[in-house]
Amino acid sequence: MNRVTVQLGDRSYAIDIGDGALASTGEVLKSLGAGKRAEIVTDSNVGPRYAAEVEQSLKAAGFASVTITIPAGEKSKRVGQLERLWKEFVAADLDRSSAVVALGGGVVGDLAGFAAATYMRGIRVVQVPTTMLACVDSSVGGKTAIDLEAGKNLVGAFHQPAAVIIDPTTLRTLSARELKSGLAEVVKYGVAMDAAFFVWLGRHMGELLAIEPAAVAHAIRLSCEMKAQVVAEDEREAGRRAILNFGHTVGHALETVSGYEGLLHGEAVSLGMVAAGRVAISLGRVPKRYDEALLKLLSAAGLPVTVKGVDVAAVLDTLRHDKKSRSGTITMVLPTEIGAVEIVGGVDAGVVAKAVESLHGE
Repeated sequence: MNRVTVQLGDRSYAIDIGDGALASTGEVLKSLGAGKRAEIVTDSNVGPRYAAEVEQSLKAAGFASVTITIPAGEKSKRVGQLERLWKEFVAADLDRSSAVVALGGGVVGDLAGFAAATYMRGIRVVQVPTTMLACVDSSVGGKTAIDLEAGKNLVGAFHQPAAVIIDPTTLRTLSARELKSGLAEVVKYGVAMDAAFFVWLGRHMGELLAIEPAAVAHAIRLSCEMKAQVVAEDEREAGRRAILNFGHTVGHALETVSGYEGLLHGEAVSLGMVAAGRVAISLGRVPKRYDEALLKLLSAAGLPVTVKGVDVAAVLDTLRHDKKSRSGTITMVLPTEIGAVEIVGGVDAGVVAKAVESLHGE
């Protein structure tokens, strides 16, 4: 079992990574001093595969648990499902000593985390991610949220998990498309933070796509270590943590404009990274060969670098409502080289429009 610690003083927590880790969920809750009631939140894809194992683990550790299953997909990150979770928490007699176990991908983690953050002004949440995307990104760092019609993750709270339990064996039941989508977030760490990791990914992408255990464990551990470092330095995204949004500015806008249909999150982030790189090239921040290197790695991961039917005007309008925008101007995370990025405000809308338009493909 590998352990990465997110250092946040008395709110520090461990990320445990290892095959078979699902079976440790009950003992982890017990070690946290949680009360004897827990609610497992999962979705219609993950629940049938893994909920019983987590339920048994909780029972063996002395917990009474209830499982609630939400429909799989981004459209569950809405007020209606949030209210449903609150009502289920009441029905299950959860109190401030209880815990929520978020078993699933990013949607489950975001929704269950936000429900835990707001129920009785905050109860424990343990994140148990089952997708590559959630393992390396959304389960770590305490960002929780739901979507509004105007945009993604516009209502939420910072609520750090009490623990994160990552069992890489769960990735074996992902579809090839979902696995590739998650790898976009892995690529993000190499592009934005670690040039050596970027090179490693280029050499080992085939092993990751084949879910080779050693390669997967290495990629998850390094990604979690990088995110843990940034979160420890800037928990609430007052500064440096925003670099983790590389690719997400345009990516989120593409998701919103598409109505969360047609593009998976990682696919949108892949396109967003391409767009951010082209904005940086237009502004003279990186040379043209940056685009070639990025496209080569994203293509090796089976991720999209073009998309059909881009509505540039709608994307720009959505960008102006992005959480990172200020006074209606566009703020983006832009590369300075492979392995380094910076936050740039007041980016010219025309430059962004040209980059978004360049994503159009047949």
